[in-house]
Amino acid sequence: MLEVMINGCNGKMGQIVCDLLDKTENLVIKYGFDKTITGEFAFPVYNKIENIPEKPNVIIDFSIPIATLNILEYASKNHIPIVIATTGFTTEQEKIIENYSKKIPIFKSANMSYDIMIMKKLVQWLAPLLKDTDIEITETHHNRKIDSPSGTAQMLADTINFALDNKLHCEYNRHNKKEKRDKNEIGMNSIRGRQYCWRTYSTIFRRI
Repeated sequence: MLEVMINGCNGKMGQIVCDLLDKTENLVIKYGFDKTITGEFAFPVYNKIENIPEKPNVIIDFSIPIATLNILEYASKNHIPIVIATTGFTTEQEKIIENYSKKIPIFKSANMSYDIMIMKKLVQWLAPLLKDTDIEITETHHNRKIDSPSGTAQMLADTINFALDNKLHCEYNRHNKKEKRDKNEIGMNSIRGRQYCWRTYSTIFRRI
């Protein structure tokens, strides 16, 4: 039986991971970790690393960047593998994670969905076939989503750029620009609201 610690168990996705683990054989939630203890879970939850009684077999992190870095230090000291599903890291934070990966096993992805992985493969294949196009990525999330654009949207943009020899750049804010669209830009647009489905992503290739 693999004992799992959930970092960010109080969050929207943290709760979903907890529900999934409850239904999965050979996996058990040893405890959760978050900044507050709500008393809503059947398993123990801690908010101070020094209070954790014993180490788990693996950590699943679905939190925020600063919480990820904090738990990474704990994981590194105790030689615990970690799965990172958190997004919104800065370039500097990404480098810190890369350095930790030299010490402990880390599996990290901006989106763990099989469907999104298929979409990633598709845009990687399509991009070289549609070189003379304008590329716009519009993503939709619930109103509690902190990072913008989402990690998934950025991952798709990076995939397209890589497929086109890294010749493109992302445009995140056209508000202050008074000029026509750069042919080498990937337009990044985000929608946030309660009425929207948080699992909706769209990549639009528009022919010039």
